[in-house]
Amino acid sequence: MDRLDRYRGCLLGGAAGDALGYPVEFDSRAAILSAYGPQGITDYALTDGIAQISDDTQMTLFTANALLFADTRRRIGAPGGTIEGATMACYQDWLRTQQEPYPQPAGDYTSWLAHVPELYHRRAPGTTCLTAIHQGANGTIGRPINQSKGCGGIMRVAPIGLYTKHPETAGLLAAQNAAMTHGHELGYIPAGILGYCVSTLSHEENTSLLTAIQASMNWAARQFSTAKHLPELTALVERAISLATSTLPDEESIRMLGEGWVGEETLAIAVYCALKYEHDFDRALIAAVNHDGDSDSTGAATGNLLGAYLGLSGIPQKYQHALELRKVILELADDLYHGCPVGYGRQPIVSIVGTPLAEPQPETSEDAIWDAKYRTAIYRPSATTIL
Repeated sequence: MDRLDRYRGCLLGGAAGDALGYPVEFDSRAAILSAYGPQGITDYALTDGIAQISDDTQMTLFTANALLFADTRRRIGAPGGTIEGATMACYQDWLRTQQEPYPQPAGDYTSWLAHVPELYHRRAPGTTCLTAIHQGANGTIGRPINQSKGCGGIMRVAPIGLYTKHPETAGLLAAQNAAMTHGHELGYIPAGILGYCVSTLSHEENTSLLTAIQASMNWAARQFSTAKHLPELTALVERAISLATSTLPDEESIRMLGEGWVGEETLAIAVYCALKYEHDFDRALIAAVNHDGDSDSTGAATGNLLGAYLGLSGIPQKYQHALELRKVILELADDLYHGCPVGYGRQPIVSIVGTPLAEPQPETSEDAIWDAKYRTAIYRPSATTIL
């Protein structure tokens, strides 16, 4: 399996889990079974023929956009080349999609996703994310802005694992990303663990899912050795690993791990479902969403993990058809994989003191598309590329 297949599998798998779980996000397991039958929800519940994504996938896409914007600006020596700054700006763009109608007048956007009309829908965005981003999303691991440990951090960081082949870097960047809006240790450490896992699975050949998870936990023990709540997280993930080899019904095992509304529970449920059904994407997602809790987030995290492991080729076609923004999701996965075109980002002409006199201009059609996406953010995908 090539790495591009894993990149695509990670992002589309996360969106698939999100879309499967979104219609039942606030339903109890009993209500789900009553509405969908004894097996629960096992296929997309379509709205006007579309499997709708939630805020989880929306923010994941804006995270990917931020990484590529920052990388491009840094490559050409232009302002806005820090990941933190680009992420803040892209999340501000996402916030506008939740508060304002489409189309927007021409403005100063960081993200080309601001020109995708399908993103201008409120899909149960988390209060913590909305509030923190409205206030600037300027939290850090060392300077928390709140004590939230909601799953709004872990649900959006998978692209960071795809962005870098160094798992330790991915883990720290993912934790820092989550800490921008979620200040509790259990709001950002699980995000770091997911980022580490995704990086390992998407870049390293012949690494088992269990090995990647165990390596991520060992990294967290080193990176966050003084964290007060790390033992609690470690115990929960170890329980998930153990339950994955038990004969208990999924609903009973997941009940022992929580409901997924908070970061550590989302991670634990994803670990359980991915390990229990590591060669069966369909059964993993069905287990991940048919419970009392935050079904779309646990589905998304499970899909990110298992999608990075199995690749797009391991995801059943039923999850690829009718998925909202499928082509946009795959386009971002491809951009993360390929990075800036070879001809793009040649060094700008500089003055004797090193100050850029002019930014380089795109020289090929490939460069021009990249430039419109990740430098000027004026790219508008055609309607045929949306679904």
